[in-house]
This record gives sequence, structure tokens and C-alpha cells, in this order.
Amino acid sequence: MNADPADQLRLLDLQAADTALAQLAHRRRTLPELAQLAAKEKDAAEVNNRVIDAQTLVADIELEQRRLENDVDTVRTRAAKDDARLQSGGLPSRELEGLQHEIASLARRQSSLEDDLLDVMERAEQAGATLGVATSDEQAVRAEVSELQVRRDSSFGEIDDAIGQREPQRAAIASALPPDLLALYEKSRASGGHGAAMLRQRRCEGCRIELSGSEVSALRAAAPAAVVRCENCRAILVRTSESGL
Repeated sequence: MNADPADQLRLLDLQAADTALAQLAHRRRTLPELAQLAAKEKDAAEVNNRVIDAQTLVADIELEQRRLENDVDTVRTRAAKDDARLQSGGLPSRELEGLQHEIASLARRQSSLEDDLLDVMERAEQAGATLGVATSDEQAVRAEVSELQVRRDSSFGEIDDAIGQREPQRAAIASALPPDLLALYEKSRASGGHGAAMLRQRRCEGCRIELSGSEVSALRAAAPAAVVRCENCRAILVRTSESGL
């Protein structure tokens, strides 16, 4: 393939634009905030599980506490009724003895229930404190996540602005090139990463490998309009006064 040396030289501008765009895309994919955000979101999920576990425990204890409170109220009501009957007098001795026995049994039952209730209330206090710590931790992590998201979005905005400036420049350069030369450039770039590279002091600037003596001889013999490629990376070699030929 032959192409005007001036068009071949423009390939370096096109390659520079593509390199800049590739660097911007790489930077967008590898922002430090992305890894930090992924780690913090994992922390947020873990602390959220802690909150859910603590909420479940608090709810279970509250349910147990209400049950015990209801049991205590039931025993107290029953004991009050029995005491009222006892105080009213006129009961047969056998019934009086049975009533006194039941009142004593209810008192023991009430005491046991109140001990259980006290234990549950202590557990409720501990569970509430655990929930408070987990909730506070979750809020802190969520705040860090939000901050990282703001920083990520700000970096994305800067990168996208830079890409938005580069893409029209790249399009303008590409549109001015002969279609067959552009097609070869795109093919070379797809296969090796560099579509075109300057030949500087007998070294390909794409793969950074110095050309052999036979390759240099072939390039010396090639016409200025001949489109030549690096034997190693297959980039189009653009010859200039710095090529060392």
C-alpha cells in the first residue's frame, strides 16, 4: 500500500489521540475510589447484617418481655381475687386452707416470673446497646460510602469531559485520512495495540524494539510513499528525519 507521507505522519496524531483515550478509559476503570468503594460497600453489607441481627434479637426479647409482663399481671390479678375472698371471711376451713395454699403458690410464681422479667429487661438493655452500636457503625460506613461515591462521580466527570474533548479531535483526524490507510491503521491497532508508531533512531516507538540490519536496509530502499509495518508489533512505521535511516 502507498500513502502520502504527510498522511502517514498524521497517523501519529491519530495514535496520540487513541493513546490518550485508552489512558483515560483505563483510568476510569481503575480509579482508586472504585476499589475503596467496593470494600466499603462490603463493610456496609456486613454491618447491615449486624443491625438486622440486633433488631431481630431486640424484637424477640421485647416479645418475651411482653409475655412475662402479661403472665405477671395474670398472677397478680388471680392473687388479688384470692386475697379478696380470703379477707371477706366466712369460708369453710378446708376451702380456706386451699385458698391460703393457692395464694402462697401464686406468690412464689409471681416472684419467679418477676426474676425472669428482670433478667429479660437486662438482656433487652444489652441488646438495645448492641443495636445502637451497630446502627452507629452502619451510619458511619454509609457516610463513607456516600463520600466515596461523590469522589468517584467527580473523577468520572473529569475523565468524561476529557474524553468528550478528545473524541472530536480524533474523529477530525481520522476523517482527513484516506480510507484504506485508516482501515490498515485500525486493523494494526486491533491486533497489536498500536496502529502507528514513529521510527526513531531505528527503533519502533510502539514495541520499543530496535530493527535488525536487514529491516533497516529494506526501509532505506522503500519509497517514501510506501506504507511499512513493524515486523514485531505490526504497527505502521512512520518514517521521519529522526528515523536514523
